[in-house]
Amino acid sequence: MAWDEWEQLKSAAADRESAGMQLNQVPVDPGGGSRTGPGPGDLVMNQDDLGAVGHQAFILHGDLSKGADLAGAGMDKHGTGSTMQASSELSTHNFALGSALSTTLTMWDSSLKTLLQACAHISNHLDYTKALHANDDAKIAASLKHSDGTAESWSKINEYFK
Repeated sequence: MAWDEWEQLKSAAADRESAGMQLNQVPVDPGGGSRTGPGPGDLVMNQDDLGAVGHQAFILHGDLSKGADLAGAGMDKHGTGSTMQASSELSTHNFALGSALSTTLTMWDSSLKTLLQACAHISNHLDYTKALHANDDAKIAASLKHSDGTAESWSKINEYFK
């Protein structure tokens, strides 16, 4: 193989590779944010937003607890709900619907408890996150004050980032 033939093969291989190569990066300015502030594509969450989501999860938990509890609806003196009473009555008269209704109630109750736990977890977590960040903000604000209580100047704060 001649030297110039080898160079031609290397050049052809390089052309094939560069045509199929893609960089694993985001374009320079896809309409998102920059260092100067968030853009339309950036995820921004304010404490008010956290509080609103947590509050809605709390409301949903309360509404579901009251309105979706089929197992506890219409309880008799023994604590059996009306749906389970109907299931027992149908099963007593040899209707297959009785056991199907019991299975449905069991699945419903299990799913409802899972959903209630998720709502409680969301509400509690967002309340915790909101309080934690407020506490962090207060510590940062306190650490950026002079001993006499006056705020640190912006130019001094800006020096920390250089």
